[in-house]
Amino acid sequence: MANHDWLGLKQELPRRRRLLLTAASFLAPLLVWCVLSYVPWVWHPLMHITDAGSVDYFSTGLDVPRATFFQEVAKAQAAGLDVPQGDRVNPPYLPAPHEVVRAFYTAFKTPPRLQDEPWLHQSLGHSIRTIFLGFFFSSLIGLPLGILSGTYRFFAKLQEPFIEFFRYLPAPAFGALCVAILGIEDAPKIAIIVIGTFFQQVLVIANSVRKVDPALIEAAQTLGASKWKLVSRVVIPASITDVYTDMRILLGWAWTYLIVAEVVGTMSGITLFINQQARYRNFDNVYAAIAMIGIIGLTTDIFLAWLGTVLFPWKKKNRKPRTHTLFPLFDPIPLNPPKRKEVQLEAHVAQ
Repeated sequence: MANHDWLGLKQELPRRRRLLLTAASFLAPLLVWCVLSYVPWVWHPLMHITDAGSVDYFSTGLDVPRATFFQEVAKAQAAGLDVPQGDRVNPPYLPAPHEVVRAFYTAFKTPPRLQDEPWLHQSLGHSIRTIFLGFFFSSLIGLPLGILSGTYRFFAKLQEPFIEFFRYLPAPAFGALCVAILGIEDAPKIAIIVIGTFFQQVLVIANSVRKVDPALIEAAQTLGASKWKLVSRVVIPASITDVYTDMRILLGWAWTYLIVAEVVGTMSGITLFINQQARYRNFDNVYAAIAMIGIIGLTTDIFLAWLGTVLFPWKKKNRKPRTHTLFPLFDPIPLNPPKRKEVQLEAHVAQ
Protein backbone atom coordinates (compact mmCIF):
# COMPACT_ATOMS: atom_id res chain seq x y z
CA MET A 1 0.00 0.00 0.00
CA ALA A 2 2.93 2.30 0.67
CA ASN A 3 3.99 2.07 -2.98
CA HIS A 4 0.66 3.60 -4.03
CA ASP A 5 0.82 6.48 -1.57
CA TRP A 6 2.21 9.30 -3.72
CA LEU A 7 1.84 11.81 -0.91
CA GLY A 8 4.13 9.88 1.44
CA LEU A 9 2.02 10.36 4.56
CA LYS A 10 4.47 9.85 7.45
CA GLN A 11 6.64 7.56 5.37
CA GLU A 12 9.49 7.88 2.93
CA LEU A 13 8.85 7.99 -0.81
CA PRO A 14 10.70 5.57 -3.11
CA ARG A 15 13.96 6.90 -4.51
CA ARG A 16 12.74 7.04 -8.11
CA ARG A 17 9.65 8.98 -7.07
CA ARG A 18 11.76 11.44 -5.10
CA LEU A 19 13.96 12.06 -8.13
CA LEU A 20 10.91 12.54 -10.38
CA LEU A 21 9.37 15.07 -8.01
CA THR A 22 12.70 16.89 -7.63
CA ALA A 23 13.04 17.16 -11.40
CA ALA A 24 9.40 18.27 -11.75
CA SER A 25 9.89 21.09 -9.24
CA PHE A 26 12.45 22.65 -11.61
CA LEU A 27 10.97 21.58 -14.95
CA ALA A 28 7.43 22.87 -14.27
CA PRO A 29 8.35 26.59 -14.05
CA LEU A 30 10.85 26.13 -16.90
CA LEU A 31 8.06 24.69 -19.07
CA VAL A 32 5.82 27.68 -18.35
CA TRP A 33 8.69 30.02 -19.24
CA CYS A 34 9.31 28.16 -22.52
CA VAL A 35 5.64 28.31 -23.48
CA LEU A 36 5.51 32.06 -22.84
CA SER A 37 8.72 32.58 -24.81
CA TYR A 38 8.33 30.28 -27.80
CA VAL A 39 4.57 30.06 -28.46
CA PRO A 40 3.51 33.41 -29.96
CA TRP A 41 -0.25 33.06 -29.53
CA VAL A 42 -0.01 32.44 -25.75
CA TRP A 43 1.14 35.94 -24.84
CA HIS A 44 3.66 38.01 -26.93
CA PRO A 45 1.90 41.37 -26.35
CA LEU A 46 4.21 43.44 -28.60
CA MET A 47 4.85 43.67 -32.34
CA HIS A 48 8.44 44.00 -33.54
CA ILE A 49 8.39 46.26 -36.60
CA THR A 50 10.17 44.79 -39.62
CA ASP A 51 8.71 47.23 -42.16
CA ALA A 52 7.30 50.60 -41.11
CA GLY A 53 5.17 50.92 -44.24
CA SER A 54 3.33 54.24 -44.43
CA VAL A 55 3.23 54.85 -40.67
CA ASP A 56 5.55 57.77 -40.02
CA TYR A 57 6.23 57.12 -36.33
CA PHE A 58 7.05 53.42 -36.89
CA SER A 59 10.67 52.43 -37.51
CA THR A 60 12.40 49.13 -38.16
CA GLY A 61 13.26 47.43 -34.87
CA LEU A 62 10.65 49.32 -32.83
CA ASP A 63 8.40 47.34 -30.47
CA VAL A 64 4.83 48.61 -30.19
CA PRO A 65 1.69 47.22 -28.50
CA ARG A 66 -0.30 44.87 -30.69
CA ALA A 67 -3.46 46.98 -30.40
CA THR A 68 -1.61 50.04 -31.69
CA PHE A 69 -0.02 48.05 -34.52
CA PHE A 70 -3.30 46.63 -35.79
CA GLN A 71 -4.98 50.04 -35.58
CA GLU A 72 -2.32 51.47 -37.88
CA VAL A 73 -2.64 48.44 -40.17
CA ALA A 74 -6.39 49.04 -40.48
CA LYS A 75 -5.85 52.75 -41.19
CA ALA A 76 -3.24 51.99 -43.87
CA GLN A 77 -5.49 49.42 -45.54
CA ALA A 78 -8.46 51.79 -45.53
CA ALA A 79 -6.36 54.55 -47.09
CA GLY A 80 -4.74 52.20 -49.62
CA LEU A 81 -1.24 52.91 -48.28
CA ASP A 82 1.69 50.60 -47.51
CA VAL A 83 0.81 48.31 -44.64
CA PRO A 84 3.40 47.95 -41.83
CA GLN A 85 4.81 44.50 -41.14
CA GLY A 86 5.93 42.99 -37.85
CA ASP A 87 6.35 39.89 -35.72
CA ARG A 88 4.83 39.12 -32.35
CA VAL A 89 7.40 39.33 -29.55
CA ASN A 90 7.63 39.45 -25.77
CA PRO A 91 8.71 42.57 -23.87
CA PRO A 92 12.50 42.97 -23.44
CA TYR A 93 12.20 42.18 -19.73
CA LEU A 94 11.24 38.55 -20.52
CA PRO A 95 14.10 37.03 -22.56
CA ALA A 96 13.83 33.47 -23.82
CA PRO A 97 15.48 30.65 -21.83
CA HIS A 98 18.21 30.09 -24.43
CA GLU A 99 19.19 33.78 -24.21
CA VAL A 100 19.58 33.53 -20.44
CA VAL A 101 21.61 30.32 -20.75
CA ARG A 102 23.90 32.03 -23.23
CA ALA A 103 24.26 34.97 -20.83
CA PHE A 104 25.74 32.64 -18.20
CA TYR A 105 28.84 32.57 -20.42
CA THR A 106 28.77 35.98 -22.09
CA ALA A 107 28.14 37.88 -18.84
CA PHE A 108 31.46 36.63 -17.44
CA LYS A 109 33.35 37.35 -20.68
CA THR A 110 31.89 40.79 -21.44
CA PRO A 111 33.99 43.63 -19.96
CA PRO A 112 32.18 46.41 -18.07
CA ARG A 113 31.27 49.47 -20.09
CA LEU A 114 32.99 51.88 -17.72
CA GLN A 115 36.51 51.53 -16.42
CA ASP A 116 35.56 51.73 -12.74
CA GLU A 117 32.71 49.19 -12.99
CA PRO A 118 33.43 45.65 -11.68
CA TRP A 119 33.32 42.44 -13.70
CA LEU A 120 30.60 39.92 -12.92
CA HIS A 121 32.94 37.58 -11.03
CA GLN A 122 34.13 40.51 -8.92
CA SER A 123 30.53 41.46 -8.11
CA LEU A 124 29.68 37.88 -7.10
CA GLY A 125 32.79 37.63 -4.92
CA HIS A 126 31.92 40.89 -3.19
CA SER A 127 28.37 39.69 -2.45
CA ILE A 128 29.55 36.33 -1.09
CA ARG A 129 31.97 38.13 1.22
CA THR A 130 29.17 40.41 2.48
CA ILE A 131 26.91 37.43 3.20
CA PHE A 132 29.68 35.49 4.94
CA LEU A 133 30.69 38.37 7.23
CA GLY A 134 27.10 39.32 8.06
CA PHE A 135 26.08 35.77 8.93
CA PHE A 136 29.34 35.15 10.82
CA PHE A 137 28.87 38.17 13.11
CA SER A 138 25.19 37.32 13.59
CA SER A 139 26.02 33.73 14.57
CA LEU A 140 28.92 34.78 16.77
CA ILE A 141 26.45 36.38 19.18
CA GLY A 142 23.11 34.81 18.27
CA LEU A 143 24.19 31.17 18.59
CA PRO A 144 25.34 31.30 22.25
CA LEU A 145 22.42 33.53 23.23
CA GLY A 146 19.98 31.11 21.62
CA ILE A 147 21.51 28.15 23.47
CA LEU A 148 21.36 30.01 26.79
CA SER A 149 17.76 31.11 26.20
CA GLY A 150 16.70 27.58 25.34
CA THR A 151 18.45 26.13 28.40
CA TYR A 152 17.79 28.60 31.21
CA ARG A 153 14.54 30.38 31.95
CA PHE A 154 16.49 33.36 33.32
CA PHE A 155 18.04 34.18 29.95
CA ALA A 156 14.80 33.43 28.11
CA LYS A 157 12.81 35.94 30.18
CA LEU A 158 15.63 38.46 30.04
CA GLN A 159 16.15 38.38 26.25
CA GLU A 160 13.16 37.03 24.40
CA PRO A 161 10.50 39.70 25.14
CA PHE A 162 12.67 42.41 23.56
CA ILE A 163 13.81 40.12 20.72
CA GLU A 164 10.19 39.19 19.98
CA PHE A 165 9.43 42.90 19.66
CA PHE A 166 12.53 43.75 17.61
CA ARG A 167 12.21 40.92 15.09
CA TYR A 168 9.09 42.53 13.63
CA LEU A 169 11.03 45.67 12.72
CA PRO A 170 12.11 45.55 9.04
CA ALA A 171 15.88 45.48 8.70
CA PRO A 172 15.95 47.88 5.69
CA ALA A 173 14.39 50.57 7.90
CA PHE A 174 17.73 50.82 9.69
CA GLY A 175 19.60 51.57 6.46
CA ALA A 176 19.86 55.33 7.03
CA LEU A 177 21.06 54.82 10.62
CA CYS A 178 23.63 52.23 9.54
CA VAL A 179 25.02 54.63 6.92
CA ALA A 180 25.15 57.50 9.43
CA ILE A 181 26.99 55.37 11.99
CA LEU A 182 29.13 53.05 9.84
CA GLY A 183 29.72 55.00 6.63
CA ILE A 184 28.81 54.22 3.02
CA GLU A 185 31.02 51.24 2.21
CA ASP A 186 30.49 47.58 3.24
CA ALA A 187 29.93 48.02 6.98
CA PRO A 188 26.26 49.13 6.76
CA LYS A 189 25.49 46.31 4.32
CA ILE A 190 26.90 43.74 6.75
CA ALA A 191 24.94 45.40 9.56
CA ILE A 192 21.65 45.03 7.63
CA ILE A 193 22.25 41.29 7.24
CA VAL A 194 23.11 41.01 10.94
CA ILE A 195 19.92 42.84 11.92
CA GLY A 196 17.86 40.73 9.55
CA THR A 197 19.12 37.37 10.86
CA PHE A 198 20.30 37.85 14.45
CA PHE A 199 16.95 38.20 16.22
CA GLN A 200 15.36 35.36 14.28
CA GLN A 201 18.42 33.24 14.96
CA VAL A 202 18.19 33.59 18.73
CA LEU A 203 14.53 32.56 18.81
CA VAL A 204 14.84 29.66 16.36
CA ILE A 205 17.87 28.16 18.11
CA ALA A 206 16.32 28.63 21.53
CA ASN A 207 13.24 26.73 20.35
CA SER A 208 15.39 23.86 19.06
CA VAL A 209 17.34 23.67 22.31
CA ARG A 210 14.09 23.45 24.30
CA LYS A 211 13.28 20.20 22.47
CA VAL A 212 16.07 18.36 24.30
CA ASP A 213 14.67 15.39 26.23
CA PRO A 214 14.20 16.55 29.86
CA ALA A 215 15.17 13.06 31.03
CA LEU A 216 18.71 13.65 29.80
CA ILE A 217 19.00 16.87 31.80
CA GLU A 218 17.48 15.30 34.91
CA ALA A 219 19.85 12.35 34.67
CA ALA A 220 22.85 14.67 34.35
CA GLN A 221 21.71 16.72 37.35
CA THR A 222 21.25 13.53 39.36
CA LEU A 223 24.83 12.56 38.51
CA GLY A 224 26.05 15.92 39.79
CA ALA A 225 26.78 17.73 36.51
CA SER A 226 27.64 21.39 36.95
CA LYS A 227 25.79 24.10 35.03
CA TRP A 228 28.62 24.40 32.49
CA LYS A 229 28.83 20.65 31.98
CA LEU A 230 25.04 20.51 31.70
CA VAL A 231 25.24 22.85 28.71
CA SER A 232 28.45 21.60 27.10
CA ARG A 233 28.04 17.83 27.69
CA VAL A 234 24.25 17.37 27.51
CA VAL A 235 22.29 20.24 25.95
CA ILE A 236 24.63 21.05 23.06
CA PRO A 237 25.31 17.42 21.99
CA ALA A 238 21.59 16.58 22.20
CA SER A 239 20.49 19.59 20.12
CA ILE A 240 23.45 20.01 17.77
CA THR A 241 21.76 18.42 14.73
CA ASP A 242 18.68 20.62 15.13
CA VAL A 243 20.84 23.70 15.57
CA TYR A 244 22.90 22.80 12.50
CA THR A 245 19.74 22.49 10.39
CA ASP A 246 18.53 25.82 11.77
CA MET A 247 21.79 27.47 10.74
CA ARG A 248 21.39 26.13 7.20
CA ILE A 249 17.91 27.64 6.99
CA LEU A 250 19.04 30.94 8.50
CA LEU A 251 21.90 31.21 6.01
CA GLY A 252 19.31 31.11 3.23
CA TRP A 253 17.44 33.82 5.11
CA ALA A 254 20.60 35.96 5.02
CA TRP A 255 20.74 35.65 1.22
CA THR A 256 17.25 37.15 0.95
CA TYR A 257 18.53 40.36 2.54
CA LEU A 258 21.45 40.68 0.13
CA ILE A 259 19.82 42.86 -2.55
CA VAL A 260 18.35 45.20 0.06
CA ALA A 261 21.64 45.42 1.96
CA GLU A 262 23.72 46.20 -1.11
CA VAL A 263 21.72 49.30 -2.02
CA VAL A 264 22.51 50.83 1.38
CA GLY A 265 25.25 53.41 1.07
CA THR A 266 27.30 52.85 -2.07
CA MET A 267 25.65 50.22 -4.28
CA SER A 268 27.94 47.23 -4.76
CA GLY A 269 28.15 43.52 -5.45
CA ILE A 270 25.73 41.59 -7.59
CA THR A 271 23.06 44.25 -6.95
CA LEU A 272 25.22 46.82 -8.73
CA PHE A 273 25.67 44.45 -11.68
CA ILE A 274 21.93 43.72 -11.90
CA ASN A 275 21.00 47.41 -11.82
CA GLN A 276 23.62 48.29 -14.43
CA GLN A 277 22.47 45.57 -16.80
CA ALA A 278 18.83 46.58 -16.33
CA ARG A 279 19.80 50.17 -17.15
CA TYR A 280 21.49 48.95 -20.35
CA ARG A 281 18.39 46.76 -21.05
CA ASN A 282 20.49 43.58 -20.99
CA PHE A 283 17.75 41.64 -19.25
CA ASP A 284 19.28 38.28 -20.18
CA ASN A 285 22.23 39.21 -17.95
CA VAL A 286 19.82 40.28 -15.21
CA TYR A 287 18.08 36.89 -15.21
CA ALA A 288 21.43 35.10 -15.35
CA ALA A 289 22.75 37.04 -12.34
CA ILE A 290 19.58 36.34 -10.33
CA ALA A 291 19.84 32.64 -11.22
CA MET A 292 23.48 32.64 -10.13
CA ILE A 293 22.44 33.74 -6.65
CA GLY A 294 20.02 30.82 -6.43
CA ILE A 295 22.61 28.36 -7.76
CA ILE A 296 25.24 29.53 -5.27
CA GLY A 297 22.75 29.31 -2.41
CA LEU A 298 21.49 25.86 -3.41
CA THR A 299 25.01 24.52 -3.94
CA THR A 300 26.06 25.84 -0.55
CA ASP A 301 23.10 24.21 1.14
CA ILE A 302 23.72 20.87 -0.60
CA PHE A 303 27.34 21.01 0.57
CA LEU A 304 26.28 21.84 4.13
CA ALA A 305 23.76 18.98 4.07
CA TRP A 306 26.53 16.58 3.03
CA LEU A 307 28.86 18.07 5.65
CA GLY A 308 26.19 17.43 8.28
CA THR A 309 26.26 13.71 7.50
CA VAL A 310 30.03 13.77 8.03
CA LEU A 311 29.95 15.79 11.24
CA PHE A 312 26.99 13.94 12.74
CA PRO A 313 27.18 10.35 11.46
CA TRP A 314 24.76 9.08 14.12
CA LYS A 315 21.91 10.71 12.17
CA LYS A 316 22.14 7.88 9.66
CA LYS A 317 21.69 5.20 12.30
CA ASN A 318 17.98 5.95 12.60
CA ARG A 319 17.44 5.78 8.86
CA LYS A 320 16.91 2.82 6.58
CA PRO A 321 19.85 2.09 4.29
CA ARG A 322 19.45 3.57 0.83
CA THR A 323 21.55 4.69 -2.06
CA HIS A 324 22.87 8.24 -2.26
CA THR A 325 20.64 10.72 -4.08
CA LEU A 326 21.65 13.63 -6.22
CA PHE A 327 20.24 16.22 -3.83
CA PRO A 328 20.81 15.34 -0.16
CA LEU A 329 19.12 18.65 0.60
CA PHE A 330 15.75 17.12 -0.21
CA ASP A 331 16.24 14.00 1.91
CA PRO A 332 14.48 14.15 5.29
CA ILE A 333 16.85 14.75 8.20
CA PRO A 334 15.92 13.44 11.65
CA LEU A 335 15.46 16.37 13.98
CA ASN A 336 16.93 14.71 17.06
CA PRO A 337 19.87 12.34 17.54
CA PRO A 338 19.19 8.98 19.22
CA LYS A 339 18.74 9.17 22.96
CA ARG A 340 21.75 8.18 25.02
CA LYS A 341 21.43 5.60 27.69
CA GLU A 342 22.05 6.69 31.25
CA VAL A 343 25.17 4.55 31.43
CA GLN A 344 26.64 6.41 28.45
CA LEU A 345 25.59 9.74 29.92
CA GLU A 346 27.22 8.90 33.26
CA ALA A 347 30.54 8.13 31.56
CA HIS A 348 30.30 11.28 29.45
CA VAL A 349 29.53 13.62 32.35
CA ALA A 350 32.22 12.06 34.51
CA GLN A 351 34.94 12.92 32.00
